[in-house]
Amino acid sequence: MTAPVRFPRFFVTAPAPCPYLPGKTERKVFTELKGPHAEQLNDALSRIGFRRSQTVAYRPSCVDCRACISVRVVAEEFKPSSSQRKSLRRNDDLIVTECRAWATTEQYELLQKYLASRHPGGGMAAMDEVDYADMVEHTAVSSFVIEYREPTVDGSPGRLVAACLTDRQADGLSMIYSFYDPDCSDRAGLGNYVILDHIRRTAEAGLPYVYLGYWVDGSQRMQYKVRYRPLEKLGPEGWSRMSEDEQASHIAAVTAPETEAAEAVEGGTKDGMPGAQERYKLA
Repeated sequence: MTAPVRFPRFFVTAPAPCPYLPGKTERKVFTELKGPHAEQLNDALSRIGFRRSQTVAYRPSCVDCRACISVRVVAEEFKPSSSQRKSLRRNDDLIVTECRAWATTEQYELLQKYLASRHPGGGMAAMDEVDYADMVEHTAVSSFVIEYREPTVDGSPGRLVAACLTDRQADGLSMIYSFYDPDCSDRAGLGNYVILDHIRRTAEAGLPYVYLGYWVDGSQRMQYKVRYRPLEKLGPEGWSRMSEDEQASHIAAVTAPETEAAEAVEGGTKDGMPGAQERYKLA
């Protein structure tokens, strides 16, 4: 006789200032990922717009705003733009290794360098090495860290220049948080390359989607997500493909220089994900 699966209990956070849209207030609904069915629960929740932070799954539940929209790239049909093809050519010499979800000092030091350059004073600026280890290692699902290293003279893996905490789901890969060396001037588009590599490895594995988290229409720093085609978005009627015209219109509206893709792969307040100092309380 099979034991019944317990329906998860959901909770709501207190309202807080929105990190994306001035004058708005954010609120999140969340549940704990635990027990023998945590992986299946996370897969099911991701398909209705939830994201993972350690052992918690959350999604926006704002009273007066629906600007945060879950998006995912259709990996097998992905069509790189000319700039994305350049990024692939420029960085395809990197040695890419899928590592277990175990934090290292080398990763943490790279993260600190990235945060100091790209997000000084942000939600993760106060993260210490223990906080980083918690982010990487406290997981109830299939997680791993993908490392990107420059080759040495003899071709062996050398200096770490980028890394990404990633979840493997039943229908694809979910990019939780990525970071890179901001001083690699000869590797323009390094953050973008991390996303492109995830799309490629997802397609090679025969999986359909790469989950990019939340696209926030009206937030300039989140607009880079519409540059990956084809893109699906989650609405009241479920997932639907963003039309070519709609996607082209959003891309044309982006007037700032291309945002490094790693900025948008979640962490801190970039995707509504709690920073190192924020803790959900389960009643």
